[in-house]
Amino acid sequence: MRSRIHNKMCWRRALLTGWVLLLVQLLCYEAVPISMDKTKVQEPEKKIEEPPPSVDTGLHYDRYLREVIDFLEKDQHFREKLHNTDMEDIKQGKLAKELDFVSHHVRTKLDELKRQEVNRLRTLIKAKQDLEGGNDIAVDHQALLKQFEYLNHMNPHTFEVEDLDRLIKSATKDLENFDKERHEDFKKYEMMKEHDRREHLKALDDNERKKEEEHYEDMRKKHADHPKVNHPGSQNQLKEVWEEADGLDPEDFDPKTFFNLHDTNGDGFFDEQELEALFTKELEKIYDPTNEEDDMVEMEEERLRMREHVMNEVDSNKDRLVSLDEFLVATKKKEFLEPDSWETLEQNQAYTDEEMREFEEHLVQQEQDLNEKADDIRKQRDELERQQEQLNAQKMELQQAVEHMERLKTQKVEPPPEVHVEGNAIPEQEAQPQGHQPAPQDPQYTPQEHHEQHQDLAQQGLPQTHQDLPPGHQEAAQGQHHLP
Repeated sequence: MRSRIHNKMCWRRALLTGWVLLLVQLLCYEAVPISMDKTKVQEPEKKIEEPPPSVDTGLHYDRYLREVIDFLEKDQHFREKLHNTDMEDIKQGKLAKELDFVSHHVRTKLDELKRQEVNRLRTLIKAKQDLEGGNDIAVDHQALLKQFEYLNHMNPHTFEVEDLDRLIKSATKDLENFDKERHEDFKKYEMMKEHDRREHLKALDDNERKKEEEHYEDMRKKHADHPKVNHPGSQNQLKEVWEEADGLDPEDFDPKTFFNLHDTNGDGFFDEQELEALFTKELEKIYDPTNEEDDMVEMEEERLRMREHVMNEVDSNKDRLVSLDEFLVATKKKEFLEPDSWETLEQNQAYTDEEMREFEEHLVQQEQDLNEKADDIRKQRDELERQQEQLNAQKMELQQAVEHMERLKTQKVEPPPEVHVEGNAIPEQEAQPQGHQPAPQDPQYTPQEHHEQHQDLAQQGLPQTHQDLPPGHQEAAQGQHHLP
């Protein structure tokens, strides 16, 4: 992981330098470790090196940036203009205007790359909308594309001068702040490491805490016990590289020859990677990856501090490159011949006590916020469980009601037996004697009751009087009236 962070850091800085002065060269050449073994001084041969494997710069538009650079470099006219354009002209957009003179094939390919990039951004926007639950909401891609400053969203089809100008300025701006962000990340890393150590001590008993404190102090002393570190960029520091890495006699040290030896890509400048390679011997005095007391993340921060210090002293035009003239001028200064001692990281704590206090307060606040959110989630979970129990109870009641209705539907009621009266089927309950009903001769039997009785018989389909009986039965009914 640490090597991965270092690689990303180095290539971000390399890309920035390339945009500012040599847009293509720094993406095509890689600084190599200093491991030369020479018996005599000689000028290095100028040769074209193979481009290194594709390295991620860390920008979210890294692939688009590198593909544009690769195709622009294939155009001879643009490549020549690139080498003859200074930093200020690049920043002012003069290099971008040369796009009008590149070949038709290159322009066509750049158009295709831009369309692909716009489609990629639209896909990312749509995916973000879906994750945020707005997949049913119409997306204004034109409005959202405004946030991507490295391309002209108003023209999503062709790659124009404005697109190259935007790409150069965006990459420069995004990468110029890398060193500052790197220092802030390192400060947070150191404070979190100290915070974790303190929290670990709180969980120990007195004896274990004492042992842990003693072990911590031993590791600090072991790390601080290292050979003297030369001032970066000083005569002593460069002579040590000349002798140990280059295998040359320190008495024969020559600044111009030294510059040519370590200008590994032969472009006439020390870029940031080539400069950092000069500090390898000094860093090896302090850090060893096999030692428990040495932190490789701290080593990369130390490398960054050294490079920034030399740049501040030597890079007079602030173009983040050291030319041969700037280097030779610096070798004549007092700071080069009689430098002050170099204070390493263990002598310069990355954070103040106040920053540490604020950092821990921030962690406490974050923990409280997380606990509150966790409580809210638990309450929501409990409420959902309660509602689920209510729904389950209602579901059970409904299921029981449905089962009861089904049982009622499946029950079959037998019809009552019928009584046959001379060919006419009369239900048994209707054929039973109506002795309980008052006879027509009964004084209490009123005409109204007689009329209602006839209506009931009519509704049941039975004969109401003897006139309603079939022939043959009327006489029998009349005879019954004459019985004593």
